[in-house]
Amino acid sequence: MLPAVLTVFCWAISMSCAHRSALTLRSGAAANLARLSLGTLLLALWAHLFGKGLGGAGLWWFVWSGFVGFGLGDLALYETLPRLGPRLSAVLAQCLATVFGTLIEWLWLGTRLSVAQMTAGAVVLVGVALALAPEEHVQRERRVLLAGVVLGALAGLGQAVGAVLSRKAYLVTQLAGQTVDGGTAAYQRIIGGIGVVVVLFVWLARHSDGERATPDRWRKAAPWIAANTLAGPVIGVTFYQWALSIAPSGVVLPIVATTPLAVVPLAYVLEGERPGVRSLAGGVLAVAGVVALTLAR
Repeated sequence: MLPAVLTVFCWAISMSCAHRSALTLRSGAAANLARLSLGTLLLALWAHLFGKGLGGAGLWWFVWSGFVGFGLGDLALYETLPRLGPRLSAVLAQCLATVFGTLIEWLWLGTRLSVAQMTAGAVVLVGVALALAPEEHVQRERRVLLAGVVLGALAGLGQAVGAVLSRKAYLVTQLAGQTVDGGTAAYQRIIGGIGVVVVLFVWLARHSDGERATPDRWRKAAPWIAANTLAGPVIGVTFYQWALSIAPSGVVLPIVATTPLAVVPLAYVLEGERPGVRSLAGGVLAVAGVVALTLAR
């Protein structure tokens, strides 16, 4: 599962750069819109010059995949973060995405995983949960905690449905006797997601009294936005779509769930954050599960 592993590394870089760009602009919505806008432009150039453009039998399935995954799923995740914190949000969304994706693809597309694949996937998720779970007991109001859990579940469901819709798109494309490259699939998918992000950004701009990003902040954030764009919606999502074109979501999603673990060494280099013993142990367990998953048939 080389493309899934490459997705992890790309998305880890993207997450680190996204954090820097959001801090510099002091607006996560603005940073997210900027990276998706630039990503749409770059992917459009690729798709229309070298790929299928807006053609192919699976076009609308990819668009809906982006609408649900890029749009609604990410929106729910961003609302989960302030309620549960980054670690618990990541565990909840990533682990549930794997469960939901495996179940939905089985019920809808009839894809079944072997016992070895399911066992290895479970090992990956246990490692991720061990590494990312908060060290201290989560202290939240019951109402805030319940809202965070619901939104986290919706984030996982959005990612799962988006992945399965991409699997459906590849199936429709194959049955039509056609092929589609990962870059074109990523382009068609991002079209469905950017509309949701634009609507959210406009709504926040009208209803928020927060400080607007200045031209100087945009100049300082530009390198981080460019790196985030290339590693995330451009190259990273291209690898992600490539992985989904050749493997079930129940195999791809557990590997992708290790992305937060790959951020750990980057956070140490960029932010000086030292990982704890439990994080390192969970990371080793998750990597072992990934290796087993790539070898399982």
